[in-house]
Amino acid sequence: MDKARAEKVFTDLFEDLNPQCPLPINKQSGEKKVSAYLTGIVNMLIEANAAGHPCDFDPRKLITFSKQGEPIRTLSRRVDGAFPSTHNPVAIWEIKEYYHSTTFGSRIADGVYETLLDGLELEDLRIQEDISVRHYLMVDAYHTWWVQGRSYLCRIIDMLHMGHLEEVLFGYEVVERLPTLVKEWLLESQGAR
Repeated sequence: MDKARAEKVFTDLFEDLNPQCPLPINKQSGEKKVSAYLTGIVNMLIEANAAGHPCDFDPRKLITFSKQGEPIRTLSRRVDGAFPSTHNPVAIWEIKEYYHSTTFGSRIADGVYETLLDGLELEDLRIQEDISVRHYLMVDAYHTWWVQGRSYLCRIIDMLHMGHLEEVLFGYEVVERLPTLVKEWLLESQGAR
């Protein structure tokens, strides 16, 4: 999506869902300081489909894992969301929205490589501790990814094929796909964990 479409989807969902979840503002200034549209869309859809179950929409701490009450692993960096919480999550996700970017800078490139780091740590957790976590990346801003950043878009697809991401959702795909994913997370969280 571009900024205009993301804003419309955000506004329509806000009116339809009457959300109680956090709806953050982006980090821009001046007239560009508006709602973080993709993050808000993601949060509203998860809340609407989580059937009242908890979700950490804005983790302010690192993801941790334990087995039988004993701590075994802490990830290196914070993520944008965790279901149901940052401790032994079923799913974690990162959101990269760049509607106001005019150039493809190092901040965007760094975001891609941070996602790779998370994927590598989760792969090690799966191999060493037999704990699997669903890892998602949600990105948007047509011009940023499809015009300026194609090489990094290819890098994201590489991470997906290497198994460092469960799934990548591009723009409007979050609206189409998240309701199903959240239902899967609910089933999984009520199971073995």
